[in-house]
Amino acid sequence: MHPSVEPNPAVRFTVRFEDEHLAVVDKPPGVVTQPGKGHDHDALLNGLFARWGARLQNLGADRDFGLLHRLDKDTSGLVAVGLSPAGYDGLRAQFENRAIKKFYWCVVADPPSTTEGVIKRPLIEYTARDPHDPRKSLKLARVSGAGKPAVTAFRVLQTSPLGTLLECRPLTGRLHQVRVHLASIGSPILGDAFYATPRIKGLRTRLALHAHRLIAEHPVTAQRLDVRSPFPNDLRALLNRLKLRPPNVPSDATPAPPEPPHDDPPEPG
Repeated sequence: MHPSVEPNPAVRFTVRFEDEHLAVVDKPPGVVTQPGKGHDHDALLNGLFARWGARLQNLGADRDFGLLHRLDKDTSGLVAVGLSPAGYDGLRAQFENRAIKKFYWCVVADPPSTTEGVIKRPLIEYTARDPHDPRKSLKLARVSGAGKPAVTAFRVLQTSPLGTLLECRPLTGRLHQVRVHLASIGSPILGDAFYATPRIKGLRTRLALHAHRLIAEHPVTAQRLDVRSPFPNDLRALLNRLKLRPPNVPSDATPAPPEPPHDDPPEPG
């Protein structure tokens, strides 16, 4: 039986956690999470099939071949993958119940007005022409009262006259949520080709957004999982330019970003 997704061992990733039921891997920047138009063979899922093809094929399309969530192409960091029906279904339920905690590091030029806070602004998706290739369309998001509730907590980790390092925790899973929310408070992420101002776009770097920590309950053993990814090497040069240091203290050594209630927030008036 041929696999539904073509295995591609050339798609590289780092395994941060693995057992018989699930894995958490580090996706590099510039790699889409799942195959699609123009990326039939070079997505993260193609690489996952090269390692766990039989198990992912057994899960099938109804379980997204194990993929539990996605990262944008230019975002690096942790992605959770189910390797068994029990592993996938158990983590899927935690994602749907917002029991999974995900943390991102991001670098911005303009700091938020407060050192920590919670952004509660509904987001709506829309389709636009790709400015880099007008023949293509892409999905973007914007703040809109007609959108779906979206919540992102943030805190400042370091700041300098040139830039600021933040940690963000999205409590909902909307398209481009962290990127749009930070841009909406005047702190767009460096390297963001779609939501940053022209001045910020002029600072040459890839999207400075990295999913560095994922906390969950193991769906079979019930043990607490706390999987971490180090600060990516390709963004260290950016921190040096901005006179910032890579974070090297575990996130639980300092208070986590403030947690708003898990109920959907009211739309701002």
